[in-house]
Parts: sequence; C-alpha cells; structure tokens
Amino acid sequence: METPAPGAGQEVATPDALSEARRRLDAFTYLSAPERLDHLAIMRVFCGTLLADLAVPDLLAQLRQAGGSAAGIDPDTLTVRLEQLVKWGNLLRSSHTVKASSIGEYQRSRARYQLSKLGERIQRDADGVLAEADAAREVSSELLALVERGLRELAELVTAPGGVELQDALERVSTLFVQFTEFADSVREFYAYLGQVLARYDLDSAEYQGFKELLLDYVEAITEDVAFRAPRISAALDVLWPHVPGLLGRLDSHAQGLTGLSPQGGGRLEARVQRSRGRQLKDWEGLRGWFSDADGMGSQVDQLRSATLRALQSLLANAKRMLRSATGEMSRRKDLLRLARWFEEAAPQDAHDIAVAAFGLYGARHLGVPPAADEVVPAYTSWWAGPVVEVPVALRERGSRAQRGRTSAVEDHSAQKQRLREVARDRAAARAAAADELRSASGRFAEVRLTSAALGLLLELLATALGNAQLRRRGEGVTGFDLDQAQSEDTELGIRLTVRRIAGARCVLHSADGDLLLDDLELDVARTSSGSADGGAEVSVS
Repeated sequence: METPAPGAGQEVATPDALSEARRRLDAFTYLSAPERLDHLAIMRVFCGTLLADLAVPDLLAQLRQAGGSAAGIDPDTLTVRLEQLVKWGNLLRSSHTVKASSIGEYQRSRARYQLSKLGERIQRDADGVLAEADAAREVSSELLALVERGLRELAELVTAPGGVELQDALERVSTLFVQFTEFADSVREFYAYLGQVLARYDLDSAEYQGFKELLLDYVEAITEDVAFRAPRISAALDVLWPHVPGLLGRLDSHAQGLTGLSPQGGGRLEARVQRSRGRQLKDWEGLRGWFSDADGMGSQVDQLRSATLRALQSLLANAKRMLRSATGEMSRRKDLLRLARWFEEAAPQDAHDIAVAAFGLYGARHLGVPPAADEVVPAYTSWWAGPVVEVPVALRERGSRAQRGRTSAVEDHSAQKQRLREVARDRAAARAAAADELRSASGRFAEVRLTSAALGLLLELLATALGNAQLRRRGEGVTGFDLDQAQSEDTELGIRLTVRRIAGARCVLHSADGDLLLDDLELDVARTSSGSADGGAEVSVS
C-alpha cells in the first residue's frame, strides 16, 4: 500500500537496466522448471544456513535427513541441479579453500556452493506464498495507534528547543516505519483475500453468513479505525514535514551504516545499498501519501473506503442471488464444476455418454465422404483445425448422390495429339540432321565446327560405347578396359561409333558449345549396314 511520489526513485530503462532485470527474472526459473521440487528442496537446505558453503556430500546428507521427493537423488543428478541453479543466479560458487585428507575426499568436496542474496530473497518469498497464500491475514490495526503516537511524539521532540537526541530519533524512526510497513502489508493482503472471496458466486447460506459477519464487523472496524486515525496522523506529518530533510541529514551523519560502500556515499566499492526504512525522503513521501492526498492522486485511505464500498456491493449481489434461489434462479457454478471434473476423469467413450446425458449432443452424423487416401487425421484433431473435405454440390445442397443433367461429351484431344506428333517429327528430323553432319564431317573433325545437336549425338554415342567396354585382365596384376570392341550404334539414324585406345593419340572436337579434347582415344564413325545403301563408307578419325 506504500506508493512513492511520481518521479521519486524512478529511472529511465537503459540497456544495462534491462539486462539486469532479465538476470533477476531468470532467478525465478527454478520455481517453474520440471525439476522444481528438487530445486525447492535444495534451496531450503541453503536457506537454513548462514554464510555457509556446502558440497555435494553435505547436501546429500541433509536432503536424506529432511526426506521428501529429493531424498533419493543421486550425486550426479544433484550436481546437475546445482550447476543449473548457479546458471540462474540462485547459488554462487564458493571461493573457500578445500581441506581434504585424500584425493577421493577432494574429488567429492572440491565443488562447493553458497546462497546468493537474490536466491535467498526469492526462496523466502516462495516459502511464504506456499505456506500462507490462501490464508486470511489479520489486519494489525493496533499498529496504527502506535504509528500515530510515534509521529506525534517525534514531532514534539523535533520542534522542541534544542531538538531531538539523534540516537533516540533513529530508534523512533526505525520503530515507526517497521510498524507502518507491517500495518500496510496486512491491509493489502487482507483486501486481496477479500477480493478472492467476493469473486465467488457459489456461496451457500452458511458461507454467506460467515462472510457477511466478516464484512459487516471486521471490515467496518478496520475502516472506522483508519478513518479516525488518518486525520491525526496527517496533522502530525504536517508539523513534522518541514523538519524531515534536516532530520535525515543529521541521522546520516550520526549513523552512516552501509552508505560508505556505494559511490554516492563516497565509497570505493561499486555496490548498491538498500537503506533501512525511514532513512530516505521517498519513504516519508510514501507514508504521507498513504494518509493524505499530498500529490493529487488520492490517498490509500480513500482507496480503502472505495474497496470497502465495492465489497459491500458484492455482498449485496450475493444476497440478491440467494433470494432468487427460491425461484430456481440460483447459480449452477458448482454443478458445472462437477460436470467439468467428470469430463476430465472420463474415458473417451464415457465422455460421449456424459455429453449426451447433459446436453443432448449426440455423436456427429458423417456424410460418408472419405478424405484423401494419403491424408491421415488423428482422432483428437479438432474440427476447427482439421482438413476440409470437398462435398459435391448435389450432396451438399440436395442431400442426393444421383447425377443430374446430360452426360458431358468426351473431350477432343486431337489438337494435342497433332502437336505431340509435330514435336516428335521435328526432334527426329533434328537428330537425323545431326547424324548427317557427323557423317559429312568424318575425317576432318579438327577442321570443322560441329553444332550443339551434332556434338550431343556424338557424346551420347561415346557414352554408350564406353559403357559397353569390358574390364579384362591384361597380365599378372594389371587390369584395364579393352576398347577394341567398344561400339555403339543407332539403327534408326544409321550411324555407328567405334572407340579404340591408341597411346599418344589426340582427338579434338570443335563445337558451338566449346572444344572437347580426347587423349589416347581414336573414334571411328561409320554407317550401319541398314544405312549402307546410301553410299556411305567407313571413315577413321583420330
């Protein structure tokens, strides 16, 4: 409930500040990790010590003594958990010297860990949440009278001739803010619990009676006490306020504390120091803003009145609901929660039966349109995310599978066939022209320039001929390809290619796509027997 004045203590978010915020948030990760129960047990062991460093054997002994889910953890797994907590910033590696009487003892105790300040704070808050999160905390209203008395006495001492004794003022300020902080925290937690209770719409008559007495008696007493003491506290603060800056300066000179560690306090260490409550001006601004509207944003006392009014309105809404219950208009929240629990615990078939009994929703009536053969849809896939099945128009609009209208005529593909025949004819003519070009260039390949089609046909024949070559053993330990009978031919084109291996031979083929050099090979291009009637003769080319 303590709110500082606008601009007080607020800083611009710099990249370094954002990085520091991420580092602090990472320290909360162990509370939501899958191994959070092990992490909680480990952190509780460390929080039970003061400035102690523990090794894996020490932790194992204390975990087994404490029992719980982490009692049976093995040393290797525990080491992994500790290293993860170090990475998140909850633990620190200890720098203490290890004293061991043997190598084995050194191996077990060389890695020692200790608790970080951030890790201790988070674990302490987590244990508090786990222990008392749902409990109703009583408001320490008696502390409000002590706060009023402390402020009034401090104002009298400060304004008296000679001023206040500094040690006495320090004790009074510390006591005052401890009392105020405890009171403000109790009010905030009680109203948070109250809001959680009033959000329920399933209160029965006994619960309603208990909460009615709570609101009408306890909350009213708190509100009246705050309303009675708030003007007195505001008056004491108005008297004391002009003297607060000077009083804080004299208290700092009297008891410097840890301010000498920070650069702002003239220290040499780069350490941020959290001052005790009441030692900074923003603490007094928060105290004053709780009881009076000093900054124009409304005091916490006004918010307390508004919260009490909303609580009473919620109580009246529950009263009206219970009055309507006599006519059958009562809330069905409990029934719906019970039905949801049945669905959660039921098997798939039982869940269908429950849905039929509760809502009259029977199973889906499928239209009988099968999905694609290669499309497998799991049974748990929602209809919203599942694939769409195309339903014929007749079935979708009329619910009939019968075909209507005249049968469509068979499509005429004669034009496509004619185009395919022309393409095949042109391709055959181009290959025939390439064969004629090869035959006409026989014996003078080094002098002519072949077209791309002619070179492609020659390479096709050459690849087939080399593929027909046989691997033979020429002598003891010597194996190679025998190219004497390596041939390839195309009977449709009437052309044959024979390849021979001749040491030192060089065959150069020039074409529009580039030059091809064949070493130690001789090519023989000849007309096949089916094409010898054209008067072609066998030609040897090298």
